[in-house]
Amino acid sequence: MGWIVVELAFIRSISWLHPTLFIVGAAIAFAGYRSWHLTCGATPDEIAAPFPGDAIAVPIRFCSTRVLTIGAPPSAVWPWLTQVGVGRAGFYSYDRLDNRGHRSADQVLEQFQQVQIGDVAAPMASRPSPHTSFLVASVVPERSLVWAKSDAVWAWELVPVGQGTRLVVRLRTGADWRYPLRALFGVALMELGDFPMMRKMLIGIRQRAESLAPASEHEHHAG
Repeated sequence: MGWIVVELAFIRSISWLHPTLFIVGAAIAFAGYRSWHLTCGATPDEIAAPFPGDAIAVPIRFCSTRVLTIGAPPSAVWPWLTQVGVGRAGFYSYDRLDNRGHRSADQVLEQFQQVQIGDVAAPMASRPSPHTSFLVASVVPERSLVWAKSDAVWAWELVPVGQGTRLVVRLRTGADWRYPLRALFGVALMELGDFPMMRKMLIGIRQRAESLAPASEHEHHAG
């Protein structure tokens, strides 16, 4: 692809091969990028392992398993997951895009710490609806949390590793092509926008959990 650009800059002529090869090159590059971002940070065992929420049926055309190691125990990671969403703590990502410009919370919000099956989860709008929020499908405190809606399952697992945590997140979803425009927007969002947003979110959770860890460990030992 780069060589084609150089050729066009210097030769200043174009043939049918140039756009054809450019498209082929772009497709190969995208396939490589997609393979990498769908499993970023995950080991082969983590990718292949059964996951909380896998039994929930959704139209799967997109399945990602991303992992980040956090230098804090699951007890310090868990509170940041339970309070995710607009009107709550935000998504710890790019706030101008996913939290209406409000800064994501840097503190634990006690009103969102008690989670039960059927609760609204991760609302993406100030007025949650079936299209803009999930429901809690399963919850094992400090171990796993599954959010589900008709076309997606967003699941988290916290795996203790020494004094830290492997935070594993799996997203399974698919486009509903009965609504072509919405489906195209959804595909573009998943394939191009999901990874940078999710990566930023994971890093945001890690920063907050590691800042919380000393206080969490102190309370644990005191108890």
